[in-house]
Formats: sequence, C-alpha cells, structure tokens
Amino acid sequence: MITVHHLNNSRSQRVIWMLEELGLPYEIRRYERNARTMLAPPELRRVHPLGKSPVIEHEGRTLIESAAICEYLVDLAGGRMGAPTGLEDKLRYRQFLHYAEASMMVPLLLKLIIGRIPIMGKMAAKKIQPMITLHLDFVESELVARPWFAGEELTAADVMMSFPLEAARVLAGLDAQSHPHISQWLDTLHARPAYQRALEAGGTYDYA
Repeated sequence: MITVHHLNNSRSQRVIWMLEELGLPYEIRRYERNARTMLAPPELRRVHPLGKSPVIEHEGRTLIESAAICEYLVDLAGGRMGAPTGLEDKLRYRQFLHYAEASMMVPLLLKLIIGRIPIMGKMAAKKIQPMITLHLDFVESELVARPWFAGEELTAADVMMSFPLEAARVLAGLDAQSHPHISQWLDTLHARPAYQRALEAGGTYDYA
C-alpha cells in the first residue's frame, strides 16, 4: 500500500490523481496549511526532514519530489503513463516532466509570494506577469499540435503540468480567450473520472 502524505491545495493532489489513473492502491494522511502563513504544518517533518508535500511512503521507502514520485509510480504500474515509444514524443515527455517545476512554476510562485507584500509587492507582481505569459504562450503553441503534452495519450508529463496550469488559471489570468488550447486541456483532464475520484479523495482543492 502506498501512503500519500497529502497537504491541502498542494502538488500532492496530482499524485492522488495519478494513483487513481493507474489504479494503484493507496491511503492518504492529511495535513492542513497554517491559515495565516499558508505553510505546511511541522508534523510533515516527522515524515521527511524538509517538511514538504508531496511525500509518499512505500515498502520502507520515503520519496519526495513530484517528478520522481511520478516516475516511481510509472515503474510500479509496468510503464503505464510513462514515456511513449516514438523518439519525438519521448523527448517531449521528458521535457515537460521537468519543465513543469524547473521553469514554469518559478514565476507563478514568485507572483504568489510577492503579491502578498502590501503596495510594493503588488507592483512587483505586475512585472512578473509578462514572464508567466511567455510560458503560457509557449505551452499554448505545444497543445495546438497534440491533445496531450507527449502526444496522443495521457502521460505523467500531463500530471506534472496540471498544477502550474491550474495555478495559472487562478493566479495569472489564464482563460479560454487568451489560451484556448490550454483551457480545453484543463477542462478535459478535470472531466476525467479518475480526476474526479482524486478530488473526492483529496478533499477541498482550490485550483480545480
């Protein structure tokens, strides 16, 4: 049994979604953010020294980092939702598996954090928006050519990309007028039965 240490409104929601897509057995241990600071509670440090989520435990192993967890789940599922066989699709899979956190999530987090600073923070956040728009335009151009990020099938790359794009819709003005293909992609994944089951299992999630 896989144990998911799940923090509300966090990246761990996509781990639950992937588990539902793969049909792997799991249980959830829930943690709530501090309502004032929005930080994870200290109890998570008992699971891993960094005190962050997602964290999973399985067969005596404790794993962190969303992409690493996704790759681990792909291996457990015999390669399902992993890299496609074609070279170009395989390269896109690897690219977006890591791009989600290494590139796209960075300006979104900056905008979220800086935007909470009175007056000057909001002014600085406006300067970050063009960086976010640059990423959204790139992602939109990728989804013009294919229904999923690595080709014709849902993969772990889509799971990884879900959180930054959900956050962009809430925090950075992503909508159907400015980026119709991203918006359609989000609507499609949100309608998937496994995604809906993950929402039920994970509880309140402000980005869906």
